[in-house]
Amino acid sequence: MNYELFTPRDLEEFRKRGITPEQVEAQLALFRRGFPFADIRRPATPGDGILTLSEEEKASLEQLYERRKGRYRITKFVPASGAASRMFKSLFAYHEAWAGKGRSAGVPEPAGDVKTFLEGLERFAFYEVLDKHLKEKYGLSAEEMRQAGRYGEIIETVLFLPGLNYGSLPKGLILFHRYDEGSRTAFEEHLAEGALYAAREDGSVYLHFTVSPEHREAFRARMNEVRDLFEKRYSVHYHVSYSVQKPSTDTVAATPDDHPFRKDDGSILFRPGGHGALIVNLNDLSDDILFIKNIDNVVPDRLKESTVFYKKVLGGVLLDLQERIYEWLRKMDKGLLTEASLAEAVAFAGGELMIPMPEGFDALSSEEKQKSLYDLLHRPLRVCGMVRNEGEPGGGPFWVADGRGRLSLQIVESAQIDMNDPEKRKIVEGSTHFNPVDLVCSVKDHRGEKFDLREYIDPDTFFISQKSYDGKELQALELPGLWNGAMARWTTLFVEVPADTFNPVKTVVDLLRPQHTEG
Repeated sequence: MNYELFTPRDLEEFRKRGITPEQVEAQLALFRRGFPFADIRRPATPGDGILTLSEEEKASLEQLYERRKGRYRITKFVPASGAASRMFKSLFAYHEAWAGKGRSAGVPEPAGDVKTFLEGLERFAFYEVLDKHLKEKYGLSAEEMRQAGRYGEIIETVLFLPGLNYGSLPKGLILFHRYDEGSRTAFEEHLAEGALYAAREDGSVYLHFTVSPEHREAFRARMNEVRDLFEKRYSVHYHVSYSVQKPSTDTVAATPDDHPFRKDDGSILFRPGGHGALIVNLNDLSDDILFIKNIDNVVPDRLKESTVFYKKVLGGVLLDLQERIYEWLRKMDKGLLTEASLAEAVAFAGGELMIPMPEGFDALSSEEKQKSLYDLLHRPLRVCGMVRNEGEPGGGPFWVADGRGRLSLQIVESAQIDMNDPEKRKIVEGSTHFNPVDLVCSVKDHRGEKFDLREYIDPDTFFISQKSYDGKELQALELPGLWNGAMARWTTLFVEVPADTFNPVKTVVDLLRPQHTEG
């Protein structure tokens, strides 16, 4: 350990964050070493890593989920941290140009997303609120402001205070969809979804949102505003909890030459460790079954039927496989496997769970085979919906080899792949599906004991990105992604789901897509 890198002030900062000097040094070593690309061997495709279901199978699995879900404590987990500034990137750029011209008319005519935004203004769910702010501020309606070409003022009122302040709010608190009784935020759409497939037998619906510390009270305030409305509409009772990324999961920033990056006051700069840090938040939950879905992937009520149906289908796949895994583990605990039943268990693992047996498995003794199989089955389980690739951005499902050449199914981001390698590029080009972040997870074993999810992370699946702080270049370290490296050692099943279950809002103009506006 090179303690000369750190001052007494540094060591005190580490103590407050709940990290050790050894952890910081290990992170700095990652900058020096660089991150290894994922060794993708082939894409996961229907029949080779992706399960495709018949209509009869889907109906049966939905019914299985409905029958069995009452045995489990179910929670819907929604990563909702951070501001929506990237959602409004084009509007920020226009506003900067407009403000730089002294808020004059000498700014180029709106083009691209900005033009689309302004032309579709009245179709946004937040239009009525924006109109009210503009009348209060300028004495003109949104339409009158648009007709007068006062685009800069409109956009400023959307992004900042006094106004909607959407440039600083999280996506979850932005009005996404319009209803007769008023518009709903993305947060509220998750409340509605949760009631439709994650309600427990007593009518309780548990949801957990990861949020930024500065937004937690705003989420709570919104929940207080809408609780009665949603509980009466769906005849449920909500239990909504929140957590923030822990300071202990922040990562050290580094200079371009791999030393700790220090701020002007001499302190070391730490940065949020990315969404992979949320595996700690997930690990803190004590529930049996967890549905995971991004905050921005929601639709209005008129389109929820397909989403809800396929959530139940994925849940049915998970509960069916989980109970069969439990059965085999209980038998092995009791030493009840014969040679014939061991062969049956191996066939189950290799066939339905798509877990390849390790090299040399056939040469092992019966006792060694059971121990190896037990280790393969005794893991957290996740079932992931996968959508046909139609040009949407996102990671994808692949067969990936680890350092010992063992294959497993993994969700891999494009940044993890060496696209300069012709062989890897060809594998990517052959992929048929992408990851819409549609997961249902089992995090307890057959004894009812919770897995320590931190033990199933692949620490080599981190990312290094180039950032800046106060105009100085730095390197930032992102922890293994929540559904990438943070779950790399889980048992993983991919199931094909239709494209209409994936409706993300990455930019503000995505809210003008028919699935978010028409109806």
